[in-house]
Amino acid sequence: MRRAGPSAGPTPYLLILPAFLVYGAFLLFPLARSVHLSLFDWDGLTLATFVGFDNYIDIATDERLRAAFGHALVLVFFFAILPVCIGLALAAVLTRARVRGLPLFRTIVFLPQVIAMVVVAIAWRQIYAPDGVLNTALRAVGLDALTRAWLGDYTFSLPAVGLIGTWVSTGLVTVLLMAGMARIPAELFESARLDGAGAVREFFSIIVPAVRPEATVALTLTVVASLKTFDLIYVTTGGGPGSSTTVPSYEVYRRAFELGEVGSAAAVGVTLTAVIFALSVVINRRAERGA
Repeated sequence: MRRAGPSAGPTPYLLILPAFLVYGAFLLFPLARSVHLSLFDWDGLTLATFVGFDNYIDIATDERLRAAFGHALVLVFFFAILPVCIGLALAAVLTRARVRGLPLFRTIVFLPQVIAMVVVAIAWRQIYAPDGVLNTALRAVGLDALTRAWLGDYTFSLPAVGLIGTWVSTGLVTVLLMAGMARIPAELFESARLDGAGAVREFFSIIVPAVRPEATVALTLTVVASLKTFDLIYVTTGGGPGSSTTVPSYEVYRRAFELGEVGSAAAVGVTLTAVIFALSVVINRRAERGA
């Protein structure tokens, strides 16, 4: 009697099909629907009018929208670049100095990531208030001339919001980089000391190259967070004063729910998604080339 061979298992395509269907239903379909809506002038209630790429042209010609994307790029510095620089230095000191109570310190540094952003925004709004902790501290040391309504100042409102992002992101970046530094062989540092290398040379020659994968992950996460931030802007400044702190994600909300310009809001959202995707690709490609 002929023995039957082993039955062929399901193909790889069938194995990933359920996950792809869920992915398509909750991500690809809404994205495609947003692209479709962005081609119309629609207030969300009445009949939509096809306008082609007019909503995208408005992004390039509307001064408020151009400023919103510019503000988002400024926040990239505060949410991503500055925390990575601080996190590298802080993680190196903590790892190499063998600080006592390191697990507790790591937990404290990471704590801002656990707190809801709305709670963070409310707390910092009180700190930045005219009679808040910051101005009170400045008055206590005789720097009354520096006091101001930080979130109501056209010049300082955006950097003030950005520093909140720095405070939130630094803990996540530091923990990620500390994990990378923990796997660096101690023999590398011993060899560097025998060659006469100091702490600064060890940092740039050993630590920075070794944690490039963790730094890439941290930079990608923080760049995405900076570009899609909404709740922080909504609670602290509402895009003001004027439009000095408005960002693309806030413009999506404002145009869709306050102005009734759903098509324009969809165009802003699609453009923001494209910018986030492009920056993520650039960051990871440059990291791969430098590896």
